Amino acid sequence: MRELSRNDKGAVAEAAIELAAKKLGIGVYRPTSGHSRADLILETGARIWRTQVKWGRLNPDQSVVMAALSGSRYSPRGYVCSPYDQDEVDLFAVYCGELDRCFLLPIELCANRRAIYLRLSPPRNNQRACINLADEFDFEGAVAQLEERRAGSAKARGSSPLSSTSSSASESTPLTVGSNPFRNHFGYWIDVVAAGQDVVVTRRGKPRLRLTPA
Repeated sequence: MRELSRNDKGAVAEAAIELAAKKLGIGVYRPTSGHSRADLILETGARIWRTQVKWGRLNPDQSVVMAALSGSRYSPRGYVCSPYDQDEVDLFAVYCGELDRCFLLPIELCANRRAIYLRLSPPRNNQRACINLADEFDFEGAVAQLEERRAGSAKARGSSPLSSTSSSASESTPLTVGSNPFRNHFGYWIDVVAAGQDVVVTRRGKPRLRLTPA
């Protein structure tokens, strides 16, 4: 079998992400412009997510999925290669062809970075800081978090002004996250709480903090 070209890998990755989304009942749209920074638009409820799709490959010992995050775009000076920021896309979807597996990552984790590494298993030295475990970004689970985030936002807003405190937010069932993933993805979890979802931070399996929206 011939080696896939860069364009082939991009097309296969987009098709895989689109199929994974449709299996979950998610609406999928494609930008009509060939120079758009987003490859796909995913629709969950009333929210749409600008999604950049990337091909992931395994490192030599097959313990890490690696994906380049930079993209090329046309400018008056010709094509330039640059990372993405939070004003351009909302999500990154990664498809690893060697595993036939899809992942979904928040822009807070990927903004202004040129590459991302997802570990398929914990490191031997048990390091957790600055480690992205692939299972935490499995496509189906990540989509479920988007739905919870959207539902929390709707509950928090209701008919009240956005600046007011919602009692329903504090009464909602909290999401639980370990202290290390919370630290590694601090910006993402702050956005989840700000959208109206309570979050409980645990350490060694025991609840330590409960965060509620201001």
